[in-house]
Amino acid sequence: MRSAIVIKPLVTEKSMEDVSKGKYTFVVDRYATKPVIKQAIKDMFNVTVMSVRTSVVKGKSKRVGVRRLEVPAAIWKKARVTLKKGEKISLFEPGGEEKK
Repeated sequence: MRSAIVIKPLVTEKSMEDVSKGKYTFVVDRYATKPVIKQAIKDMFNVTVMSVRTSVVKGKSKRVGVRRLEVPAAIWKKARVTLKKGEKISLFEPGGEEKK
């Protein structure tokens, strides 16, 4: 069930800059709450989560097909997780892979 809450890590330039500050960004289930996200990250990566910040990202519309119809993209939620000082998630390290 925990894997259904945290969908994937979000790797962007900004999120990779924040890794050095102990902040990690994930795409999470749209209806997941902060305590549920905190527990899921704690269980998956065996780290101490200090805070969780979430935001709902509205989907943009795209034009597709021959008729160039506008189709809305899905709404999704991202969570920025701050870890205890000195702890890391090796999944975000260059060349690193998390053990399960």
